[in-house]
Amino acid sequence: MITGAAGMLGSQLLLDAPPGVTAVGTDLRAAPEGNPRVAEVGVDLADGAQTGALFERVKPTGVIHAAAYTAVDQAETDEELAHRVNATATGEVARACQAAGVPLVVVSTDFVFDGSKRTPYAETDPVAPLGAYGRTKYAGEQAALDAYSEGTRIVRTQWLYGPRGKHFPGTIVRAGRERGALKVVDDQIGAPTSTLALAPALWDVLFAAPPGVYHGACEGQGSWCDFARECLRLAGIGSVVQLTPCTTDEFPRPAPRPAYSVLDCSKLTALRGRTLGDWSSALVTFFEAHGPVGSE
Repeated sequence: MITGAAGMLGSQLLLDAPPGVTAVGTDLRAAPEGNPRVAEVGVDLADGAQTGALFERVKPTGVIHAAAYTAVDQAETDEELAHRVNATATGEVARACQAAGVPLVVVSTDFVFDGSKRTPYAETDPVAPLGAYGRTKYAGEQAALDAYSEGTRIVRTQWLYGPRGKHFPGTIVRAGRERGALKVVDDQIGAPTSTLALAPALWDVLFAAPPGVYHGACEGQGSWCDFARECLRLAGIGSVVQLTPCTTDEFPRPAPRPAYSVLDCSKLTALRGRTLGDWSSALVTFFEAHGPVGSE
């Protein structure tokens, strides 16, 4: 069972279900046109009774919990709802998985770190979230591990984009075409990660990984400005759009972001025998599969 199946990552997980696996999606909302079918709609996973009834109907043999409140800036003024979605619901899903005796993968985020390092974060590094989104996602990690440590795998990822839903490549290409000039933050460093690369890794974790915490992201590192530059180039408009690097201070947002949040994914790489691939190569694959995206 895939939670958050109408979303960017959840929809890709449904599409990438391994041969012989029947994947059932659940989400609060129906899938937009172009998304895989979501079989279970309207279940509030933060409600233990509803979650228990869902498990009784579906009888999953494993769960990838991709449902999340991901509006990073909005979470600063709506932390109660973010906590309900990211923490309370995660704990209820973990309890249901424990009762059913099935493995659980919880998708988490690099925002659990404060960005003070300048070398990739390992799973054992101390967490120190800067804002509400990171706090609620870490609370979700803890809720799952407290409820079902013997069956939970946490996978932290970062800077996600994918074919369905709102995504950075589509936003930046569209803005470049419309405006002809862009300013993009150049002092936040991470690794853009395609759902096309992440989804198969999450399936591998569900089936093959021992319980614990893992980092799963594309290799390499770059800034948001580097990411934007590659998107514009691959869309064929890199030479006509004026791209100007700027600092975080020049582009203030309600929620603080870690200045450096590259993840050390060597633990997951050892488990799978391969990486998720370099971020720039993964972006090429995304553009080859989905064209010069210009919409969200």
